[in-house]
Amino acid sequence: MKQKLNYLKETPSQTAGPFVHIGLAPGAAGFDIYDQELGTDIAGPNACGERIRVEGLVIDGIGSPVKDVMLEAWQANATGSYAHPEHPGDVEDGFRGWGRVITNFETGEWGFDTIKPGPVMGRYGQMMAPHINLWIVARGINVGLNTRLYFSDEEEANSADPVINLIEWERRRKTLIAQRVERDGATVYRFDICLQGDNETVFFDI
Repeated sequence: MKQKLNYLKETPSQTAGPFVHIGLAPGAAGFDIYDQELGTDIAGPNACGERIRVEGLVIDGIGSPVKDVMLEAWQANATGSYAHPEHPGDVEDGFRGWGRVITNFETGEWGFDTIKPGPVMGRYGQMMAPHINLWIVARGINVGLNTRLYFSDEEEANSADPVINLIEWERRRKTLIAQRVERDGATVYRFDICLQGDNETVFFDI
């Protein structure tokens, strides 16, 4: 006698919705709800290293900026250590290494201030180039997108990075490189994220 198997139907997917940035970053959206929000300070005042600004756009498949995006960033400090409760002495007092920003509703620009991270030891004993991890959610995106931001002035470290070297085409690798510029005496890294099209940013399945 054959046993009849019952399978559950797949749950329908759903996008983040148009108000995800308000719900998760209300202060940035102009809503004074909490005395202190999580994730708004990445480096803190005591972090060592070079102070930098990171900024850019999230661009859709027809080249237009997406204006209702939320991005989360997490990174190591200048010596390559992440803030972790099991290793509290490895980072400076107040270094969170994590932040959350939303895009400007008018221009689509996003940005945050932090310190430039140092090289990080990977899980298999391979040194990874300095980078910032980014997670992107917005209306129209079913699953949050994970990518990495590397630095244009770290060519030697980038060329040996085990993650970058997983990407076969050089043109695709370049979508992970933020370009360094000097503006009004400050260091700025420009990183535009393309969701679709010929210049689509490399996203990781993690």
